[in-house]
Amino acid sequence: MKTEVNAFLNHLAVEKGFAGNTIFAYRNDLYALTEFLGQNGHQNGWGTVDSGALTEYVQALQQRGYSVTTRARKLASLKSLFSFLLDEGIVSQNPADTLHAPKVGRSLPSALTEEEVARLLDATSQGGGPEALRDRAMLELLYATGMRVTELVSLDVPDVNLAEGHVRCMGKGAKERVIPTHEVATGALKEYIGEGRPQLSRNGSASALFLNRRGERLTRQGFWGILKGYAKQAEIQGSVTPHTLRHSFATHMLRGGASLRQVQEFLGHASISTTQVYTHLTNEHLRAEYDRAHPRAR
Repeated sequence: MKTEVNAFLNHLAVEKGFAGNTIFAYRNDLYALTEFLGQNGHQNGWGTVDSGALTEYVQALQQRGYSVTTRARKLASLKSLFSFLLDEGIVSQNPADTLHAPKVGRSLPSALTEEEVARLLDATSQGGGPEALRDRAMLELLYATGMRVTELVSLDVPDVNLAEGHVRCMGKGAKERVIPTHEVATGALKEYIGEGRPQLSRNGSASALFLNRRGERLTRQGFWGILKGYAKQAEIQGSVTPHTLRHSFATHMLRGGASLRQVQEFLGHASISTTQVYTHLTNEHLRAEYDRAHPRAR
């Protein structure tokens, strides 16, 4: 059954142009599905799977304590697979048609306070050596631009224009955008490229901007571990992820007076409605500030 799953994943990558991270998530979801079906008497192929078996799988996900968001994602993967199987003639009918996804409430993204961001960035200045220069440049750049972590680690050296103070990145849907960087971030990049990166490089022809200690391109997982270390060092409570800095960038930009359209362009959102979620965070912040200044008005 994994043969058909792999064919579907190849279809998503080659014909649909899905990103590698999305393919990875689909693979995990669908391999787990095949394992469940195999353990429940459906080893003989997708044609033996009916709506009852899929309903049992969905119920098992709920019993295992998966969140509504995770269950909705896994169900979406399942439905996409069966649409593919039907189109390819591997199944004669689609047993996933009768399944309904759980309703997912739109949660607000978390954001650090400006003081927490300052502590996080200051933590990168405590160490020495090329890795410390790299880490400072990465965190300063991420907070200065609001880039996604995948966009950050995919940067090559030519993507950075130190003279004009901007960076070019490739976003979702292969859409390129140019984002300005402020003086501090540009300075951190200049120091890393001039002093830190040459010490990390093991291959003079390598174009990756951010390198690990082996001289290879830093991965998303590698950056995540680095960020967690600095968040702990800065004594920031709660979970701090790469997306936390992206959310913080957007929220602080809006609080500082930037237009919603400008923030949309920086973040690379296809629809401005996606960006509008940050206005809720900004409004909540302003209400909290007002309440602190006018306690009798509560």
